[in-house]
Amino acid sequence: MFKGGGVQEHILATQAELRRRGHDAIILTPQPRSYKGEAPEHMLFIGGSADFKSPMHTVVQVSATGSIEKIDEILTREQFDVLHIHEPWIPIVSRQLLSRSQSVNIGTFHARLPDTRVSKTIERVIKPYTKSILKYIDFFTAVSDPAAQYLRHLADVDVNMITNGIDLKKYRPDPEASFDRPTIFYVGRLEKRKGVKYLLKAFKLLQQRMPDAQLLIGGAGPDKEKLEQYALEQEIPNIEFLGYLDDAEKIRIMQKADVFCSPALYGESFGIVLLEAMACGTPTVAGSNPGYETVLKETGALGIVNSKDASEFARRLQIFLTDQNFKKLWQGWAKTYVKQFDYRHIVDQYEDLYNKACENKSSRGKAA
Repeated sequence: MFKGGGVQEHILATQAELRRRGHDAIILTPQPRSYKGEAPEHMLFIGGSADFKSPMHTVVQVSATGSIEKIDEILTREQFDVLHIHEPWIPIVSRQLLSRSQSVNIGTFHARLPDTRVSKTIERVIKPYTKSILKYIDFFTAVSDPAAQYLRHLADVDVNMITNGIDLKKYRPDPEASFDRPTIFYVGRLEKRKGVKYLLKAFKLLQQRMPDAQLLIGGAGPDKEKLEQYALEQEIPNIEFLGYLDDAEKIRIMQKADVFCSPALYGESFGIVLLEAMACGTPTVAGSNPGYETVLKETGALGIVNSKDASEFARRLQIFLTDQNFKKLWQGWAKTYVKQFDYRHIVDQYEDLYNKACENKSSRGKAA
């Protein structure tokens, strides 16, 4: 139905856990361009969306239209205790909702712009708009240090750190699952910032040492045909482009793969997909960007690599594929480390924040 990224998965999973606990959690969202018909249960559409090419060389859908009358009707009817906006800086509906809300307003920041000249120019343009929204937010959260730093750059505010999470009942190892040859798996958007071209270059070098290894690439995006053409021109064998994968298929391949690899260059504020791979018991190699370094700490830092250094990248993949002692060390560390990101713990933190925010509002009302 909806083919979103990590933020969307985070919102849907948080909603599911809140509803399981007895809360009336409703998602407000612009209607996706490709979606027809009524909104799913416990979801309300506000206006429509439009494609926007971000400074991170990715195409996202933003809330391009929103009816003030529709917003007022929903807010009056639902009487929310808490209005929780993810990525409040994305126009336009976020600002419309926040400025008209009588609820406690909470804003969660997921992303930060990459440190490029173009991004700095865009930031100067959008900064006044973003700062104009912050005055409507009562409590701020961020999913990682990079996201929190970006928020503090915009305003002097207190930031509650609540990371993204995963469903450990859904993502778990399958000791019986395996491929019949050494297998590297990537899944994600096929676009420049994800660095998949550098994975292809490293895999070409790896093939010289491990000719039986295979690389499976899942996902869609604007660079899919370019990457397929590059693999053909470079005559890199044993690569299969799988296209879009639903969650069940993604998990099945993660459980069977020997290594999960996400070579993203920039634009990652966290890295939910890394947690998913770790929860499946799959050793993980990832690009050296601030978001991924937030996730891969301690023993996990051994999986961080400069994606543009093809020789070192290939060496790291080979170690992860062939060193069984290292694999056991990694899996033992990941099994314990990943528990803190289970959605039950993440929603505990949100629930505490919601209660605190509502109590503060109630106290202010009595004082007035």
